[in-house]
Amino acid sequence: MKTVLVTGGAGYIGSHACKALKAAGYTPVTFDNLCTGWQDAVKFGPFEQGDLRDRARVDEVFDKYDPVAVMHFAALSQVGESMEKPGIYWDNNVGGSLALIESAAAHGCKNFVFSSTCATYGDQDNVVLDEDCVQRPINSYGASKRAIEDILANFEAAYGLKHVIFRYFNVAGADRDAEVGEFHQPETHLIPLILDAIAGKRDALTIFGTDYDTPDGTCIRDYVHVCDLVDAHVLGLKWLLEGKGSWVFNLGTGTGFSVREVMDQSKVATNREVPFNTGPRRAGDATKLVSGSTRAAAELGWKPLRSTLPIMIKDAWRWHQTGHYDK
Repeated sequence: MKTVLVTGGAGYIGSHACKALKAAGYTPVTFDNLCTGWQDAVKFGPFEQGDLRDRARVDEVFDKYDPVAVMHFAALSQVGESMEKPGIYWDNNVGGSLALIESAAAHGCKNFVFSSTCATYGDQDNVVLDEDCVQRPINSYGASKRAIEDILANFEAAYGLKHVIFRYFNVAGADRDAEVGEFHQPETHLIPLILDAIAGKRDALTIFGTDYDTPDGTCIRDYVHVCDLVDAHVLGLKWLLEGKGSWVFNLGTGTGFSVREVMDQSKVATNREVPFNTGPRRAGDATKLVSGSTRAAAELGWKPLRSTLPIMIKDAWRWHQTGHYDK
């Protein structure tokens, strides 16, 4: 079977990608420093521990497995932290990605699938975002991802490194079989925070900002199911292996939901109240981020079949109740 190097394969999205790759007939090799990932999530292929900034270690893994492609998820991704500590985001995200891209080019691995983000677009009120929208990130996380996109373009021009970039919106849900799911330390994502509050694992959810220019005053986001998301990554890999050119795809549903709407849907899905309090806005949070793209559907044949709030919340709740990593 063809081997794919999956950086961050012990994390939330990366572990789901490894499962999807195995189901599609590939051998996923997880490369992860376990800074935010969990070794218990590595279930679908070999595991190699290491830091992407250690170029010699990255070279060892390329030499050992000779992958046909890279699927790059590894990154720090907390918006608030990126505003407070921008240096670690440039060092980890950009520095690690540069070492990885250099190693891939040196080893002739010229198919690269990159996990980017809608945060590269910044805060563009009343704009439904597509791939041609200007990129104006307002936090260091988004800025670091945009920089990596630029690096990939430079390496394509110099070395013929083909790439598919996925700029996606808020990822939610969990594997239907509850083999892997979402777990962060500390937890920063809305749906697991809500479920923690419902389950009594935290006193209450904090809503950061109730004075945004939205119908109910809270931020609006476009949510995509993690299984739909990784299906797109497998399609992107196929795109490259078929010899097609580099391209960028947004991954979202085109429908936005506010924080309060997600809370209301969580109450319905679990039949439990959501304890909450309110706090001030967080620096770097955009008012509204919603995809307006149909490119992934038109070009890749991507169909987000599970990306409805009820399904995403129910799948997340099923995973949440297993307590797999809650040790």
